[in-house]
Amino acid sequence: MSDTTTMETGAQIEGSHAIRAGRKLRQALPSLRLALAGSALWGFAMGASAFYSLLLDHWETPLRVRAVVVLFAIGGAAAFPIGWMLARLLSHGRRAETAFAAAFVALAVTTIGLTALFYALQYRSYYAEWHAEPFTVTWAFQFVFTGLVALYQFAVLGIRLYFPGGFAALFTAAAWFAYRSR
Repeated sequence: MSDTTTMETGAQIEGSHAIRAGRKLRQALPSLRLALAGSALWGFAMGASAFYSLLLDHWETPLRVRAVVVLFAIGGAAAFPIGWMLARLLSHGRRAETAFAAAFVALAVTTIGLTALFYALQYRSYYAEWHAEPFTVTWAFQFVFTGLVALYQFAVLGIRLYFPGGFAALFTAAAWFAYRSR
Protein backbone atom coordinates (compact mmCIF):
# COMPACT_ATOMS: atom_id res chain seq x y z
CA MET A 1 0.00 0.00 0.00
CA SER A 2 1.23 3.46 -0.74
CA ASP A 3 1.49 6.24 1.82
CA THR A 4 -1.36 8.11 0.16
CA THR A 5 -3.70 5.11 0.45
CA THR A 6 -2.71 4.60 4.10
CA MET A 7 -3.41 8.26 4.90
CA GLU A 8 -6.79 8.13 3.13
CA THR A 9 -7.74 4.96 5.02
CA GLY A 10 -6.68 6.55 8.33
CA ALA A 11 -8.76 9.63 7.58
CA GLN A 12 -11.75 7.47 6.68
CA ILE A 13 -11.41 5.50 9.94
CA GLU A 14 -11.19 8.72 11.97
CA GLY A 15 -14.22 10.08 10.14
CA SER A 16 -16.24 6.94 10.79
CA HIS A 17 -15.30 7.08 14.50
CA ALA A 18 -16.50 10.68 14.64
CA ILE A 19 -19.75 9.76 12.91
CA ARG A 20 -20.34 6.84 15.30
CA ALA A 21 -19.52 9.03 18.31
CA GLY A 22 -21.93 11.70 17.10
CA ARG A 23 -24.65 9.10 16.54
CA LYS A 24 -24.11 7.66 20.03
CA LEU A 25 -24.27 11.13 21.54
CA ARG A 26 -27.55 11.92 19.74
CA GLN A 27 -29.05 8.61 20.86
CA ALA A 28 -28.02 9.31 24.47
CA LEU A 29 -29.81 12.67 24.56
CA PRO A 30 -33.12 12.51 26.41
CA SER A 31 -36.24 13.50 24.50
CA LEU A 32 -37.42 17.06 25.06
CA ARG A 33 -40.40 15.77 27.02
CA LEU A 34 -38.23 13.61 29.28
CA ALA A 35 -35.68 16.41 29.73
CA LEU A 36 -38.33 18.94 30.76
CA ALA A 37 -40.37 16.61 32.96
CA GLY A 38 -37.27 15.05 34.48
CA SER A 39 -35.69 18.43 35.16
CA ALA A 40 -38.84 19.66 36.86
CA LEU A 41 -39.19 16.54 38.99
CA TRP A 42 -35.50 16.24 39.79
CA GLY A 43 -35.23 19.94 40.63
CA PHE A 44 -38.30 19.69 42.85
CA ALA A 45 -36.89 16.60 44.60
CA MET A 46 -33.53 18.26 45.28
CA GLY A 47 -35.19 21.47 46.50
CA ALA A 48 -37.55 19.45 48.72
CA SER A 49 -34.63 17.50 50.14
CA ALA A 50 -32.82 20.71 51.05
CA PHE A 51 -36.01 22.18 52.51
CA TYR A 52 -36.66 19.11 54.65
CA SER A 53 -33.10 19.07 55.99
CA LEU A 54 -33.16 22.78 56.78
CA LEU A 55 -36.55 22.40 58.47
CA LEU A 56 -35.19 19.67 60.73
CA ASP A 57 -32.25 21.89 61.66
CA HIS A 58 -34.50 24.91 62.42
CA TRP A 59 -32.24 26.82 60.08
CA GLU A 60 -31.94 30.58 59.72
CA THR A 61 -34.66 32.85 58.42
CA PRO A 62 -37.34 31.92 55.89
CA LEU A 63 -35.68 34.13 53.26
CA ARG A 64 -32.38 32.27 53.56
CA VAL A 65 -34.10 28.89 53.56
CA ARG A 66 -35.90 29.92 50.36
CA ALA A 67 -32.60 30.97 48.73
CA VAL A 68 -30.94 27.62 49.54
CA VAL A 69 -33.98 25.64 48.36
CA VAL A 70 -34.07 27.55 45.07
CA LEU A 71 -30.32 26.99 44.59
CA PHE A 72 -30.72 23.23 45.10
CA ALA A 73 -33.78 23.11 42.84
CA ILE A 74 -32.00 24.96 40.03
CA GLY A 75 -28.91 22.78 40.42
CA GLY A 76 -31.02 19.64 40.22
CA ALA A 77 -33.05 20.87 37.26
CA ALA A 78 -29.91 21.78 35.31
CA ALA A 79 -28.20 18.50 36.20
CA PHE A 80 -30.95 16.07 35.16
CA PRO A 81 -30.57 16.10 31.35
CA ILE A 82 -26.78 16.01 31.59
CA GLY A 83 -26.78 13.19 34.14
CA TRP A 84 -29.35 11.24 32.13
CA MET A 85 -27.27 11.59 28.95
CA LEU A 86 -24.09 10.50 30.75
CA ALA A 87 -25.89 7.51 32.24
CA ARG A 88 -27.11 6.46 28.79
CA LEU A 89 -23.63 6.83 27.32
CA LEU A 90 -22.09 4.78 30.13
CA SER A 91 -24.70 2.02 30.12
CA HIS A 92 -25.47 1.64 26.41
CA GLY A 93 -26.04 -2.02 25.61
CA ARG A 94 -25.22 -3.22 29.10
CA ARG A 95 -27.17 -5.06 31.80
CA ALA A 96 -29.66 -3.48 34.22
CA GLU A 97 -27.15 -3.47 37.10
CA THR A 98 -24.73 -1.41 35.02
CA ALA A 99 -27.53 0.94 33.99
CA PHE A 100 -28.49 1.43 37.66
CA ALA A 101 -24.89 2.15 38.67
CA ALA A 102 -24.36 4.51 35.73
CA ALA A 103 -27.51 6.47 36.52
CA PHE A 104 -26.73 6.57 40.24
CA VAL A 105 -23.22 7.92 39.72
CA ALA A 106 -24.03 10.23 36.80
CA LEU A 107 -27.03 11.87 38.48
CA ALA A 108 -25.19 12.21 41.80
CA VAL A 109 -22.05 13.73 40.30
CA THR A 110 -23.83 16.14 37.96
CA THR A 111 -26.33 17.24 40.62
CA ILE A 112 -23.71 17.87 43.27
CA GLY A 113 -21.28 19.37 40.76
CA LEU A 114 -23.68 21.83 39.17
CA THR A 115 -25.25 22.86 42.47
CA ALA A 116 -21.76 23.44 43.88
CA LEU A 117 -20.84 25.46 40.79
CA PHE A 118 -23.96 27.63 41.15
CA TYR A 119 -23.18 28.09 44.84
CA ALA A 120 -19.60 29.09 44.02
CA LEU A 121 -20.80 31.62 41.44
CA GLN A 122 -23.24 33.16 43.92
CA TYR A 123 -20.55 33.18 46.63
CA ARG A 124 -18.10 34.83 44.24
CA SER A 125 -20.61 37.51 43.23
CA TYR A 126 -21.20 38.37 46.88
CA TYR A 127 -17.48 38.87 47.60
CA ALA A 128 -16.65 40.53 44.25
CA GLU A 129 -17.30 43.95 45.74
CA TRP A 130 -14.21 43.62 47.99
CA HIS A 131 -11.91 42.16 45.33
CA ALA A 132 -9.22 43.95 43.34
CA GLU A 133 -9.74 45.35 39.85
CA PRO A 134 -10.69 42.65 37.34
CA PHE A 135 -7.99 40.79 35.42
CA THR A 136 -5.10 41.76 37.70
CA VAL A 137 -2.87 39.19 39.38
CA THR A 138 -4.41 39.95 42.78
CA TRP A 139 -7.90 39.59 41.34
CA ALA A 140 -6.97 36.23 39.78
CA PHE A 141 -5.79 34.90 43.15
CA GLN A 142 -8.92 36.24 44.84
CA PHE A 143 -11.12 34.71 42.14
CA VAL A 144 -9.51 31.27 42.39
CA PHE A 145 -9.36 31.11 46.16
CA THR A 146 -12.88 32.48 46.66
CA GLY A 147 -14.14 29.74 44.33
CA LEU A 148 -12.15 27.07 46.17
CA VAL A 149 -13.46 28.24 49.55
CA ALA A 150 -17.01 28.18 48.20
CA LEU A 151 -16.57 24.62 46.93
CA TYR A 152 -15.12 23.57 50.26
CA GLN A 153 -18.02 25.14 52.14
CA PHE A 154 -20.49 23.42 49.86
CA ALA A 155 -18.78 20.07 50.41
CA VAL A 156 -18.89 20.51 54.18
CA LEU A 157 -22.27 22.19 54.61
CA GLY A 158 -24.22 21.63 51.40
CA ILE A 159 -23.93 17.94 50.61
CA ARG A 160 -25.64 16.97 53.86
CA LEU A 161 -28.81 18.65 52.59
CA TYR A 162 -29.21 15.82 50.08
CA PHE A 163 -29.85 13.36 52.92
CA PRO A 164 -32.19 11.58 53.41
CA GLY A 165 -34.59 12.85 50.71
CA GLY A 166 -32.14 13.41 47.89
CA PHE A 167 -30.56 10.01 48.41
CA ALA A 168 -33.97 8.31 48.26
CA ALA A 169 -34.79 10.25 45.08
CA LEU A 170 -31.41 9.27 43.60
CA PHE A 171 -32.03 5.60 44.33
CA THR A 172 -35.52 5.81 42.82
CA ALA A 173 -34.34 7.63 39.69
CA ALA A 174 -31.50 5.15 39.14
CA ALA A 175 -33.90 2.20 39.55
CA TRP A 176 -36.32 3.80 37.07
CA PHE A 177 -33.47 4.38 34.60
CA ALA A 178 -32.39 0.72 34.91
CA TYR A 179 -35.99 -0.43 34.41
CA ARG A 180 -36.34 1.73 31.28
CA SER A 181 -33.02 0.45 29.92
CA ARG A 182 -34.17 -3.17 29.71
